[in-house]
Order: sequence, then structure tokens, then C-alpha cells
Amino acid sequence: QVQLVESGGGLVQAGGSLRLSCVASGSVFSINGMGWYPQAPGKQRELVATITNGGSTNYADSVKGRFTISRDNAKYTVYLEMNSLKPEDTAVYYCNADIRILSGPVVPTWGQGTQVTVSS
Repeated sequence: QVQLVESGGGLVQAGGSLRLSCVASGSVFSINGMGWYPQAPGKQRELVATITNGGSTNYADSVKGRFTISRDNAKYTVYLEMNSLKPEDTAVYYCNADIRILSGPVVPTWGQGTQVTVSS
């Protein structure tokens, strides 16, 4: 069994910054791709940033130049540095990872989410 736990969300004024963290635990052998997916009220969950186990990154156009995704493979952790935050960034941010467990298979896994609220 594996799980992802996010932290770092909160309330911030527009123009401010937050750093989200997501750590994997349990029967983790290795982790392939990891990513962050915000879901605003009444909207679908969307991809904003992904990172491969080799460090290649991809961003949604809406966050390019403002958000930075990174990871620490030794700590099974992925981060999302969010700068110049806008009210439209308000959402529950979910972490996703493709985790290879000790018994062999890769298990797509979601965290429970962390709330980010940006006030105007």
C-alpha cells in the first residue's frame, strides 16, 4: 500500500507565494512521473505541472513563468513553488504520482489535496 500526502496550502494575497509539498510513503520502490492538478469549485481537475523521474518538466500555459515543479527522488517528494499568485489560482491542489510498489506493479496514486486560496 502506498499513499501521497500534500501540505503547504493556505490563504495568501494576490501576488504572494506558496510552496506545496507532496511526499509518498508505504511500499514505494520507485516513482515515475509526478504532477500537480488543481481543482476549482465546479470545475474539472486540470494539469498544471508535471515532472519525470529524470527531471523533465511540463507546465500549463496559465502558470508558465510563475510556478516551478521540482522533486527529491531520495525523499519521494515533489514540490510546487507558486509565485505571483492570482485569485484564479484558488483551488484544491492534488498531487499525482505513478508509484512502482515493492511487489512490482505501477500504481497511479492521488493525494487527498491541499487548499490554496488567493484573495484579491
